[in-house]
Amino acid sequence: MNSFIEWLNKHLVPIATKIGSVRWLVALRDAFISIMPATMAGAVATVLNALVRDIPGRFGWTGFVNAMQPLIGVNGQVWTGSMAVLGLIFAFTFGYQLSVQYKVEPITGGIVTLGTFLMTLPQGYTITLAKALSKADTDIITKAGAAVTGNSISGWGFFNFNSYFGAAGFFTVMLMGGLAAAIYIWLMKKHITIKMPDSVPPAIAAAFTGIIPATVAMYVSGIITWAFTKFAATTVIEFISKIIQEPLLNLSQGYGAVLLMTLLVQLFWFFGLHGTNVLGPVLDGIWLTAQVANMSAFNAGKALPYIWTRNAFDLYAWIGGAGSTLLLLLAILFFSKRDDQRAVAKMAIAPGFFNVNEPVMFGLPIVLDPIYFIPFLAAPVVMVTIAYFVMQAGWVSPIKTQIVWSMPPIVNSLIATLDWRAPVLQIVNGIIGFLIYLPFVKAANKIKPAEY
Repeated sequence: MNSFIEWLNKHLVPIATKIGSVRWLVALRDAFISIMPATMAGAVATVLNALVRDIPGRFGWTGFVNAMQPLIGVNGQVWTGSMAVLGLIFAFTFGYQLSVQYKVEPITGGIVTLGTFLMTLPQGYTITLAKALSKADTDIITKAGAAVTGNSISGWGFFNFNSYFGAAGFFTVMLMGGLAAAIYIWLMKKHITIKMPDSVPPAIAAAFTGIIPATVAMYVSGIITWAFTKFAATTVIEFISKIIQEPLLNLSQGYGAVLLMTLLVQLFWFFGLHGTNVLGPVLDGIWLTAQVANMSAFNAGKALPYIWTRNAFDLYAWIGGAGSTLLLLLAILFFSKRDDQRAVAKMAIAPGFFNVNEPVMFGLPIVLDPIYFIPFLAAPVVMVTIAYFVMQAGWVSPIKTQIVWSMPPIVNSLIATLDWRAPVLQIVNGIIGFLIYLPFVKAANKIKPAEY
């Protein structure tokens, strides 16, 4: 076992360290973290509308639903300004965080990626009617500025709010926004800028400094998006969504992808690296995108498109933090005879209920502990396997809304899914994880602290 751990330490840790220090990935992670306030505001609106509109509506309580219409309307406004435009918000935060990483003016960087994202969107609309319009109606619509072809009406100057401003825009921001930000950053680093006298206030000087890099970056984006529209008969976002985003999201729903991500997070944590942070760009870039799509579908009353999303890892594989260490703490408190481990467990149990597990990871420690290596990997793997196939079978609903990562178990699964069966699955998983840790806690009783 020790030789295996040494081999992993030699070959895996350097890779993880390099991943965690890549500035583009750090910026991507921080950009997703930055949109959390909007995500949570939209999640609150979703949960409230479920409680005062969707659930009462199923029981025919129309009077109550009608009385709640003002609150429902306010929740709709909050949703519009948060979850519905999350891709738009992310477009700014990604450019901002990239600029922060490369130490150039960040607000202009955010503007560049935001403007680039808007260029990638379709700017026209087409409405298909049940039958062709009369000549008189056609003349009226044509004079208003629209085009009529058969039974279709089309026009320019319209962003499809429902289709592209949400999670559907994430991958386009990462690719096209990333390209534009790279050009902006490169020109800033080469000092191809407008230099202002020292007497000019810093805020004004910073804005002028970014004019040339931002203009060049946006023109490059404009040429690319124009060429797609002109020669490919599509838009950049439609192309990326079809060729890259949809296949990746579909791939993420496979058991192998879910299992691999769970295992990698555990391995990184075992060697003292924050696995969920190191792999945050992948977790959020793929599974958070799927989760936001689920939230949008739920808010629109449509079927949820994805089974496994970002918070599913937290609910069913990482109870109390990566490794489901809350279950280990409970096993130690009930069955450990070692005063040193019981003292750590007593200290770490309260944070553990809020998914803060650094005290047990580094205080017990689990990091590089050969006794707990096997259950630390095995418990989440078994738990994620059970949850995955239970959800695939339709016995528990997928996640419908966002939750705060620090929300305690049971409460988090109920709010995230709005399904009473989710806490039951979480409890079953918790019992299984507890039983996996238990033999190793008893084995640790036979080892004196001085023998570690």
